[in-house]
Amino acid sequence: MRLDKFLKVSRLIKRRTVANEACDAGRVLVNGRPAKASVQVKPGDVLEIQFGSNAVKVEILNVQDTVRKEEASELYRYM
Repeated sequence: MRLDKFLKVSRLIKRRTVANEACDAGRVLVNGRPAKASVQVKPGDVLEIQFGSNAVKVEILNVQDTVRKEEASELYRYM
């Protein structure tokens, strides 16, 4: 699954266009490397997202195309 779509589906970032902009600005790292929005992510990958002065680090547990709001947090775990 594309990185920008995963960020939207998992609700780590609210909109896909915002996820694209964050990737283009180099604020999203996949396994320690800056990633473009088109990078394919899979379970086991580690994402680090820079939100201003804060950073969120999560491990991908599952990849699904659609998920209900209540189940979105089951796609990843905080590290």
